Amino acid sequence: MRITLYPDMFRENERVLYAHGALKVATFRFESGVAGLRVQNSRGEITMLPFQGQQIWRAFFDGRELTMRSMFDQPKDTRSYLETYGGFLIHCGLAGLGAPGPDDTHPLHGELPNAPFQSAWLDVDVGTVTVGGSYQHTLAFSTNYRAAIETKLTLDAALLDVAVKVENLKQTPMDLMYLGHANFRPVDFGELHYSAPHTPEAVRVRRSIPAHVTPKPGYAEFLTELAKDPTGHHVLTPGIAFDPEVVFEIDMDSDADGFAHALQKHPDGTADYMRCRPDQAPLCTRWICRTPDQDGLGVAFPSTSGVEGYSVEKAKGRVHVLDGGQTWRMDMRLGLLTQDETIDVISQIDAVKGI
Repeated sequence: MRITLYPDMFRENERVLYAHGALKVATFRFESGVAGLRVQNSRGEITMLPFQGQQIWRAFFDGRELTMRSMFDQPKDTRSYLETYGGFLIHCGLAGLGAPGPDDTHPLHGELPNAPFQSAWLDVDVGTVTVGGSYQHTLAFSTNYRAAIETKLTLDAALLDVAVKVENLKQTPMDLMYLGHANFRPVDFGELHYSAPHTPEAVRVRRSIPAHVTPKPGYAEFLTELAKDPTGHHVLTPGIAFDPEVVFEIDMDSDADGFAHALQKHPDGTADYMRCRPDQAPLCTRWICRTPDQDGLGVAFPSTSGVEGYSVEKAKGRVHVLDGGQTWRMDMRLGLLTQDETIDVISQIDAVKGI
């Protein structure tokens, strides 16, 4: 059954839209005026912004907040990326990505993060709820695409399945850049496990410093150390200076089913998890920021390119070209793993790496 969502369904008081057993969906509005959708199951809940980028604003499962600590307690009604930053999953792109360079016209991380989705819906099935939305971006003589995003939550799961589809509505090719900005909350002594060689060639630290970042003394030296040996960031030891941020490009390897895996193992044996397909998004970006004001870990952002802006990535030949009338798709799974699930996934990662 599909329930079409309309902006006037979202009011200040939370109202239940759908309930069946432990699955419940409710509509509300933040004090800022942004429409929110709360989706609950037997393990926890997510809060989504159905008309603002289809963001997953918060994710909470098994008594733990998965989302990064940010400077925002609620989303703001704005298109500006840094004026409402801190969601659990932010979809970035598509006509540009990353920090714009001097020859770029796109905003930071593109137009998609806070895009005003023209339609949104809720699909319900036995034991499953899927939140979806569609956004058409048209710029005369340049761009015309439709992006559709769906996020699925099942009855007893702490994992989300997210699908992104982009249709080029033009008859001519379009340049496409996408990044799934999934922001987990890092934990002291968290261990990073991922299906890639732990070499400087496969795990490349970003040495350039974007305009919105102000480095502190010792920052450049820290990057130099990580460029020589990236394993220095694999345990999030308190005091390591991920301030203001450290970014890596990672060439992930996939298992026999085509999936790449990455996780942060917590001291209690559970984990924050991301799974994606390198044949859809060939690069993973890792982002770590640990400051008094913000604490975030992007363990593995599935990406079609790096984050140096359109012009730089185009010159490197890393901008995906989507032919006229064609559709590109990206699938990811993310959320929380139990202790047993963590052991199993780490075994899968070790098998990919040949350990």
